[in-house]
Amino acid sequence: MIKGFKEFIMRGNVVDLAVAVVIGAAFGAVVTSLVDNIINPLIAAIFGKPDLSGILLWTLNDGGTPGDPADDAVLAIGTFLTAILNFLIIAAAIYFAIVLPLNKLAERKAKDEPAPDEAVSPTEIEILTEIRDAIKAQSDR
Repeated sequence: MIKGFKEFIMRGNVVDLAVAVVIGAAFGAVVTSLVDNIINPLIAAIFGKPDLSGILLWTLNDGGTPGDPADDAVLAIGTFLTAILNFLIIAAAIYFAIVLPLNKLAERKAKDEPAPDEAVSPTEIEILTEIRDAIKAQSDR
């Protein structure tokens, strides 16, 4: 039973997943810092508030007591826009920091590796040996 568990844990995809979760958590902290310390101050400079959550708020009264916050429904369009903006920032950061460099690395690696046809093609010595054997077989007839 312990041997089976050890084999399960040591499988490549389980280890890769564990590494991905740890790297994802660390990368999340970097992106959160980017949003909190760079993007939100830029938004504050433009809109006067540190994020869009306080912008485009509409309070709807559902027929209860006017002015009672418990009876009001709030449409928080700015909060939704903040979530979309954060998603786009995270997606861009992942693309430019991880996906794009890995694609470039894979392209370089593919250029350095010989093409499949080159890998199985015979060498000059093998070709010359075949020619020699063919000439020898013709002369023996």
